[in-house]
Amino acid sequence: MNPTPSPARRPSGAAVPAAAVLEPSRLQFPLPRREFLRRASGGFGALALAGLWNETQAAPTDPLAPRSGHFPAKADRVIFLYSTGGVSQVDTFDYKPQLTRDHGKAVTASRWLNKPGKFDRFLIKSRWGFKQYGQSGIWVSDLFPHIGGVIDDVCVLNAMHCDSDGHDKATLAAHVGTDQAIRPSAGAWVSYGLGTENRNLPSFMVLAPAAPYAGAQTWGSDFLPACHQGTHVIPGKEPLPNLKPNTAAELQAMELGLLGKLNRAHLEQRAADVALDARIRSFETAFGMQREAPDAFDLSRETDATLKLYGLTRGANTGFGWQCLVARRLAERGVRFLELIDVGSSGNWDSHGNMADHERLAKAIDQPIAALIADLKQRGMLERTLLVWTSEFGRTPFHQQANHAGREHHNLVFSSWMSGGGVKRGLAYGKSDEHGILPAEGAVHTHDLHATMLHLLGLDHERLTYRYAGRDFRLTDVAGEVVRPIIV
Repeated sequence: MNPTPSPARRPSGAAVPAAAVLEPSRLQFPLPRREFLRRASGGFGALALAGLWNETQAAPTDPLAPRSGHFPAKADRVIFLYSTGGVSQVDTFDYKPQLTRDHGKAVTASRWLNKPGKFDRFLIKSRWGFKQYGQSGIWVSDLFPHIGGVIDDVCVLNAMHCDSDGHDKATLAAHVGTDQAIRPSAGAWVSYGLGTENRNLPSFMVLAPAAPYAGAQTWGSDFLPACHQGTHVIPGKEPLPNLKPNTAAELQAMELGLLGKLNRAHLEQRAADVALDARIRSFETAFGMQREAPDAFDLSRETDATLKLYGLTRGANTGFGWQCLVARRLAERGVRFLELIDVGSSGNWDSHGNMADHERLAKAIDQPIAALIADLKQRGMLERTLLVWTSEFGRTPFHQQANHAGREHHNLVFSSWMSGGGVKRGLAYGKSDEHGILPAEGAVHTHDLHATMLHLLGLDHERLTYRYAGRDFRLTDVAGEVVRPIIV
């Protein structure tokens, strides 16, 4: 594998063998449409069915061909669970008994509302209790009793930090590795580095009722070939509209074969035409999805016990439980990177005025996430599936008003967790100080989280690069260290 192509070898612009030129003089008219397409496509209809134009010729420039990483991987795929808005660390996974004891006392903060300095504030305790769960004895808030039940399969990171406490910037950084510019998202980098295991489904899919802060940039491919960008699926009656073909499969295959033949001949004379190459591949993937996607999204095949595990009623097609169950089904079918975004009409975790909102929001995701971990485990998939849960930042353990009901943005320390895919289980890694304000040990930056995620997939974050505008770019920018103490 060489995931760092030189400009002359970029997968999106590489030339392919010329398709045969059609010779209308050899065709006798009138011909039935089906017969004309059969002859004109030259037998490529069967290839179109598989969406394997270049793969059948073992073309090394196929950007979606499955590839090995830089070293043996511990995980084959990622399910990235994103709770947008800023989840409070001291109310979820970072137990702070001293914060409870010091409730109402004054403290001097070094940052407030995106400004550094010295600010006199009042400590605010959590309104929820904490319990120790499992053999590991990890402390988990009463907000997440179901996740507490599977905590022995989780590695909690309690000293996360990032560079910005602004929603747009921090959300962008959590997804693309920088808060300063639009870059390819983590899912796009994984697709670029490893390709896909199933050409009939996108390699990167996003299950979300709406985009988070920073919008669709969070699943974009930017300068990477467009075939690596995320496919957004909106929960509902028709998560993927217009999927049913208007013509018979055989006829449609011949039409696609002819179109692909012409496009490939055109592409050969337009080297490095990224847009054309992406359009060709989008047709191929869309054709394959007509066969495979309906089955993947058909939850009627799931047992009542499985639906109950995820908190779903039969026929349900929305909610985070639906997102989690569909993610498991897509993971089974070889989708490389799945992101589940926890955002909707009910709001998000940006609890400035009333932390009570966290209770409603936690209830919506607690059972589904725990079910996903348990379901993957009992199917033997957790070993090779990496789950990552995070938010863009945390929330302040203090406020300018004593006994205030809300919390402000806090990027200096927050909590995330990982599970499966080569991560140690039943581990609480890193600590914040006694009030949950700053990291005390085991600090993990967003770049470190991304570096570790790629490492578990067998990718060296410093070698997974793409040359663009005269420099080599990577997901972790110019930083990032693999968090080796959490790896099995």
